[in-house]
Amino acid sequence: MAKPTVLVVEDDTDILELLAYTIRGAGFDVVTAADGLDALVQARRHRPAIMILDLMLPGMDGLDVCRELKRGAETAAIPVIMLTARGEEVDRIVGLELGADDYVVKPFSPREIMLRIRAILRRTAPSDKPAAIWQEEGFHVDAEAHRVTIDGNPIELTATEFKLLAELIRSRGKVQSRDQLLDKVWGYRFEGYARTVDTHVRRLRQKLGTFADRVETVRGVGYRFRE
Repeated sequence: MAKPTVLVVEDDTDILELLAYTIRGAGFDVVTAADGLDALVQARRHRPAIMILDLMLPGMDGLDVCRELKRGAETAAIPVIMLTARGEEVDRIVGLELGADDYVVKPFSPREIMLRIRAILRRTAPSDKPAAIWQEEGFHVDAEAHRVTIDGNPIELTATEFKLLAELIRSRGKVQSRDQLLDKVWGYRFEGYARTVDTHVRRLRQKLGTFADRVETVRGVGYRFRE
């Protein structure tokens, strides 16, 4: 079986080498790029299983790279983990809004990077569970086909957005805290990452259109899919 390929985009040579060494040591193939334009070239050429993308890149920055990835049919489904500096809160939120799946704040540990990679690959891997279909008039969710349609029109969700929606539907009528959703959807829980859940819920609501109000906020607690 071919090893999954991870594309690492980072202009700091020391960080790039550390990431490449760590990821190869965990059994993955690694492709690297040191700037945004090359990142797009490598993404289109190799179709990696996941991309580690630094936000601060020379020339074309990480946000622009993410935006271009999500516009292209051949690269839109590539999961993205952003690398950000501790003070780049606004950029992290913008990156998540653009379609990034997660972020890691510098300085980071190699263990945390691998935890995030494996968690995202579990979310995007084909499921061996029986097909699960949920529908009501105008709103159709097919878990096996990984497809959502509203009024007959397909809705493009990232793997993380789809899993979040599926988890909320699976527990519909029940409130789930941000920490519970981090455990079930992202596969981890770290202090300070609850904002990741909020941003993905907001983006999911935007895509659900007239059904956005089915995902309810329970203030001070979490989120619930309204029956």
